[in-house]
Amino acid sequence: MRETPGAFPSTPADPDSPPVVSSQLSLAQAVHERRAEYIVPQKIRIKVGTWNVAALSGTEKDIGSWFVDGKGISESLSTLSFGHEEKESDAEDVEGVGHQEARRSKKKPTVPLNDPALIPGGDDVGLYILGLQEIIDVSSATEALRPYNDPWPGRRWKQAVEDALPRGYVKVAEQQLVGLFLFIYAAPKIVPTISSVSTTSVGTGLMGYMGNKGAVTTRIVLGETTRLVFINCHLAAGVEDGSLGRRNWDAAQVLKRTKFDPIYNDAGEREASGESIGDEDFAFWFGDLNYRLEGMPGDDVRRLLMLHTKNEYRQGEKSRRKIDMELAVHDGASDHHSTDTDSTSHSTHHTSILSRYTHPRSSTDTESTSIASEPLDLVSDPASLHTTLASLLPHDQLHQQMRQRKAFYDGWREGPIDFLPTYKYDVGSVGMYDSSEKKRGPSWCDRILFRTRRDKLAYEEKVRAEEAAKKRDQELRSHGVDDPAVSDEDVLFEYDPATDGDDNDYNPDADAEEPDKVTTVAGFEDKIHLEYYTSHQRVLSSDHKPLDAVFTLQYEAVDPDLKAKVHQEVARELDKAENEARPAVTVVVDHQHDHDDASQGSPSHEGVEFGAVRFDSPTARNITIANTGRVSATVGFTDRIVSADQAAGAAPPWLHIQFDRAGIKEYTPSESHDVYTLQPGDALNVELTIHVKDVALVRLLNEKNATLEDVLVLRIHNGRDHFLPIHATWLPSSFGRSIDNSVKKPEGGGRNSQEGGGKEGSGGVKWSAPRGIFRLTEAVEDLVERAVAEWGMKSGDRQPPWEEDAGWPFITKTGLGGEGKEKRKLKEQVRHALDEDTPISTAFTIETEAVLRAEAVAETLLMFLTSLEDGVITDALWAELECHMMQKEKAKKASSNHEEERMQILDILTASPAHSTSFTFITSMLVKLIQEILSASIDEAAKPSRRKRLEEAYTSIFSDVIVRAVLPSSGAKERRASLGRRRRVIEVFLVGDV
Repeated sequence: MRETPGAFPSTPADPDSPPVVSSQLSLAQAVHERRAEYIVPQKIRIKVGTWNVAALSGTEKDIGSWFVDGKGISESLSTLSFGHEEKESDAEDVEGVGHQEARRSKKKPTVPLNDPALIPGGDDVGLYILGLQEIIDVSSATEALRPYNDPWPGRRWKQAVEDALPRGYVKVAEQQLVGLFLFIYAAPKIVPTISSVSTTSVGTGLMGYMGNKGAVTTRIVLGETTRLVFINCHLAAGVEDGSLGRRNWDAAQVLKRTKFDPIYNDAGEREASGESIGDEDFAFWFGDLNYRLEGMPGDDVRRLLMLHTKNEYRQGEKSRRKIDMELAVHDGASDHHSTDTDSTSHSTHHTSILSRYTHPRSSTDTESTSIASEPLDLVSDPASLHTTLASLLPHDQLHQQMRQRKAFYDGWREGPIDFLPTYKYDVGSVGMYDSSEKKRGPSWCDRILFRTRRDKLAYEEKVRAEEAAKKRDQELRSHGVDDPAVSDEDVLFEYDPATDGDDNDYNPDADAEEPDKVTTVAGFEDKIHLEYYTSHQRVLSSDHKPLDAVFTLQYEAVDPDLKAKVHQEVARELDKAENEARPAVTVVVDHQHDHDDASQGSPSHEGVEFGAVRFDSPTARNITIANTGRVSATVGFTDRIVSADQAAGAAPPWLHIQFDRAGIKEYTPSESHDVYTLQPGDALNVELTIHVKDVALVRLLNEKNATLEDVLVLRIHNGRDHFLPIHATWLPSSFGRSIDNSVKKPEGGGRNSQEGGGKEGSGGVKWSAPRGIFRLTEAVEDLVERAVAEWGMKSGDRQPPWEEDAGWPFITKTGLGGEGKEKRKLKEQVRHALDEDTPISTAFTIETEAVLRAEAVAETLLMFLTSLEDGVITDALWAELECHMMQKEKAKKASSNHEEERMQILDILTASPAHSTSFTFITSMLVKLIQEILSASIDEAAKPSRRKRLEEAYTSIFSDVIVRAVLPSSGAKERRASLGRRRRVIEVFLVGDV
């Protein structure tokens, strides 16, 4: 007894079966439940940079200096403390502004020589995010309407960044939209922890969709826990009426139309739909937002700011003279005043300009002027840079729109602005604002905003509270709260639309020193802190100054090694639980017959070994299927895995499967199979029977073009499938061969004759006819003679079978000689004697009646003739015979001389001697049978009619067996005529004058 080997993937779970826990999703969920074991705190610096390069060549030369190295910052033109003590000797080494401007070249970086790095850079930063605008000329209609992005500028910028970054940093995302370009680089240790990268773009330019304006956006997941979104934008430009509204519309379109790919979370679940901006944990929105200073003439702003920037230059330097001249002209002073450096004069000019904007401005829009209408709280030094910036920021359109909830109001915020407006400068200048004919007013066009998930949720909660308060207030008013008799104490809520949103005023100290705590979508508590937010005033290659911000992010991240360890442990636990919950069966094969067939079979075969198998001789084996598991098991054989030339189904055509009980029909798309449910400890017996009776298969087996081998698949629902190999050894048979091959007689005889009979050039001589035909016709003659002789002596008054059926012994009625189990066994033994070349008499015992013997041999003869591949009269011979007979029919020369007709038929058949001899053996046998049966008749008067019946019966039986040609398909008349000719070929040899 051996258990059958083999396994197969499990079937889908049945709703009524015990739950099976093993699946990729359940494994991921189980690992997710233990995430506390593999989550570790991480800290990373994120540097976000933005720069409008104005499509100017040479700007890429500066990217490494300011963005990666943190250089190009002017401390004197910023109120931000950079947390270092500069040595006097170091300061003297930094290149002066005048010399820097004079040295400027498109082929080299423009930052000062020996400039120190004032903010973190290099490998101190884990994520570098750079947003560029106008890397191509977006004012060109050709570029704006181009149906594809020009990749060359992007390649140039990527190469410049990669050359500047520390070794090992890897680009994890990039996206271009005409002149907009966003790319993200990560440190080597950070790269493996980044996943779910999704990039997209939204065009809001010409016609609201072209890419000359819009945004490029990237979403990443950091450490499998924290979702970050980076938006690089270029909004509508201009100071004309409608430009402000168009900027707000652009921003709204970016929010509305940006969609990311769905995320697979760390539990292995795919989100139902893609994310939008607002679904992340941290968002960073940067670029050229193009918001301007409102309510102050651009000339005044330029002069006010250049009062500060002129001090960067030494007396007599080109830019200093240019600034002094412009300040003097606007003040109505002489050229001599342009060189006045007295601090009192500086303060006077500064205070004079500011005093114009410390009083309320006339405007129909009270909301838009609410900031400027408040008195300025000037510091003790009215000429300080801090005072200047504080006086300008209330006029910033972006902060006004945020306060009025028209743009970037839902949680977005910005670090303190401690730097000069970043636009618009003369290219090549540190502090000369636009000196062209247009003299555009300076503005903070370039910005970096950020928002946490907590910020957004807090805003949404605030809106809900306001709506609830407003609704409650309206209800109270409808009940008479406005009535003087009603006490003010009864008013629970007050709502004033005129002051709504005042708490959204810009607060430069809003970013506290303490990091913001944020509960992420994944449920972790992260912290973010803005370290630096500044411009790089001393970068000269564009009319915009680059801007960057450095954030410190503390987050919970997945440790890959710890997660892998937990994954292995969970997989083992689930595997154990799954094995216990799954049905388990043992398949036992009964090998008691193996030793009986050891000479022919393979007793060492793993599976079901049937041993030697013969033609039309059923061979059975038994297997037992036992439920050795803890739960019920539903089992059944399912469709095998077959090749193109194999028949589909649970078993091959030559194998029959019989269970010892009734099953339940299970329907599949192709067919149905019986299934059986076994309770724990129950067993099922199955009988497998090989029965080769298809003559076509016999021929293939004889020619060794097929084998009796296959593999059954026993399906255990929700459990492991079993493979059940089937093997049998085919014993070559004399059946199913052609006459030409059957007459070859190799050395050795017996089954050696069958094995060598089909081989060309095999040794030995040839028989005149197949030995099987000779032996069977001879045995039929002998056994019929004996049966007729014994009948009168042993059967008494019983009617002989040849009188009941004229076709006896070839056709018998159910009864005495019917197809019973005994006769099937006798026929099997007769076939075995033929194949082994042993006397046919050895197939019978002494007790076997002569009638039964004759019937068994006669029916075996019919089977043998039917199995012949070419037939006794081949297609070619029949075509010649039929042609000859049709010619006689047309000539109306029907011959009454049977001998002449027989000679004509035999003359045509002699073209194939073996077929002719076989035909002669058969017809001679039939004549002798007729004579023998008639000899047993006592009534002489009835003999002619009796003979006629025998001739017709034998003719009918053998005409279809001897002639194999296909009947004509032209019509019923032609088919009847052809059948008649076939009968005539047999009948002419049986008529009474023989």
